[in-house]
Amino acid sequence: MWGASTSAHQVEGGTDNNWSEWEKKNAERLAREAHSKWDPGQREKFPEMLKAENYISGKACDHYNLYEKDFEIAKELGHNAHRFSVEWSRIEPEQGTFDEEQIEHYRKVIRSLREKGIEPFVCLWHWTNPVWLEKEGGIASELFVPYFSRYVDKVSQALGNEARFWVTLNEPTSMLAAGYVKGSWPPQKRNPFAALSIYKILSDAHKEAYGILHKNCENIKVGFADMLWYLEPANKNSILDKLVVKIADYFTNGKFLKMTEGFNDFLTAQYYFYRKFSFPGIAKNSFEDITDMGWDIHAEGIYHIITHLKKYNLPIYVTENGLADSEDKKRTKFIKDHLFCIHKAISEGADVRGYFYWSLLDNFEWDKGFWPRFGLVEVDFETQERRIRPSALEYKKTCESNELEIEE
Repeated sequence: MWGASTSAHQVEGGTDNNWSEWEKKNAERLAREAHSKWDPGQREKFPEMLKAENYISGKACDHYNLYEKDFEIAKELGHNAHRFSVEWSRIEPEQGTFDEEQIEHYRKVIRSLREKGIEPFVCLWHWTNPVWLEKEGGIASELFVPYFSRYVDKVSQALGNEARFWVTLNEPTSMLAAGYVKGSWPPQKRNPFAALSIYKILSDAHKEAYGILHKNCENIKVGFADMLWYLEPANKNSILDKLVVKIADYFTNGKFLKMTEGFNDFLTAQYYFYRKFSFPGIAKNSFEDITDMGWDIHAEGIYHIITHLKKYNLPIYVTENGLADSEDKKRTKFIKDHLFCIHKAISEGADVRGYFYWSLLDNFEWDKGFWPRFGLVEVDFETQERRIRPSALEYKKTCESNELEIEE
């Protein structure tokens, strides 16, 4: 399967959830902090990061209304699969009250993909909570599991047989780390003890959802979207550096997968980050080849990640892999290099069945706002015009031929 991914809050526009509330309260602060957070070259290239309006999702890409147009573009680009998310706050705007019109909207979204020969991968939770749930504690609340289960039950009864592939949670470790360890995302709490309890809450939520989906639906596959980092010791001869990597790898890559073992029909890899660590845990970036956001590009990491997943003997889908590259100078090479490394893992026995580039569209990048440009398709956020980038046409060749051309 070849395609791309999106998430509701980042592309749909007009959402009313905990993130949209947080944006309004923090936009001015984020714009001020951008003056010191980003390098002078980044600030000069992307001056919009210094403006508060950059951090308000607003109408985003208006994908809620333009999904037909966007899926036509995906079809034109040779995609035969697409991952998107259902926005919980639309489905259940008030506790226990479900909006049938919104459920019908997502039915139309799924059917639109199917009519175009594109396999839908439906994600049920991509970090956003209804406002009413956030007031009760969000993902840290003991009520999260029963509330999420009720939501999954409603959606799966209504839409479960419309799609074959279901993703319960997106990157649970990213949310607990940013929201409860670093305190940079909502609810901005620095409480490592709470983060440890959230591992169990979210793993229980996944396992409950797994059972509900299979009870309500026939012939479906269920998994969760897993953010996986490739980590190395800065000094490979240092016992302490190796120890730091082992600990970081456990909490970042291993713990959640272990807690949900036996409750996945497939595994996923979402790969963006390569880090070297030295004791007591300081990340060492190489800065040899970086994205617009300063993230290291290290394609070999995806080979190691997939090779590690091979031992579970389950199908693997790369459900996110991409970079911010506004000038589209690095994206073609980025995709080809990562696919080459994925092919290497396949040749060694890994059962990789799909690749989803992040993202189909330029979108709203959470606490970074609109300036990072991840899309295969460029979006003018004022006019909502779409323009296919050259890299998307190169990726199209692989999507249509199932082959990868590489330069010697």
